[in-house]
Amino acid sequence: MKAFLRRRIATPLLALLSRGVAPDRLALSVAIGIVVGNIPILGVSTALCTLIALAFGLNLAAVQLAQAAMAPTQILLIIPFVRLGEWLTHAPPQPLSVAGDLALIAHGAGRAMIVLWRAILHAGLAWLLVAPAAIYVLYKTLTPVFTRAAAALGARARAEPIRGPDDRA
Repeated sequence: MKAFLRRRIATPLLALLSRGVAPDRLALSVAIGIVVGNIPILGVSTALCTLIALAFGLNLAAVQLAQAAMAPTQILLIIPFVRLGEWLTHAPPQPLSVAGDLALIAHGAGRAMIVLWRAILHAGLAWLLVAPAAIYVLYKTLTPVFTRAAAALGARARAEPIRGPDDRA
């Protein structure tokens, strides 16, 4: 699992840093990808991430990479977001389960939306309230991490000799 995460997430993000993406912009791109990747409405995160990245000039690859990595947690967070939304609106709890909801979705997304529309509204409301704070906390946490990583990449690049076309490795 560690090798998978390094190969599929860390290495591509470090490559973006080495290509000149500013650490703070990369941190914001990843933070938005993580938070939007956990939106409790299935099927909208990819398009929403693309729109946000293009609108704010963020690194689309980083946003989409983070968003895609959130697929497992997106499913796990749907019910907590529904429950938070129900609590916020003082609505009675609906009977929900991950297995039951996935089975409903398997019969068609349209049918699932009709049956679960209140749950989707509650979950969306809760996510809208949590998302700005989550983006802020992730951005503030990731900025120093990416700043240190960029400094380490720069130090490594300065330490390596520059090779010309006639030099042999």
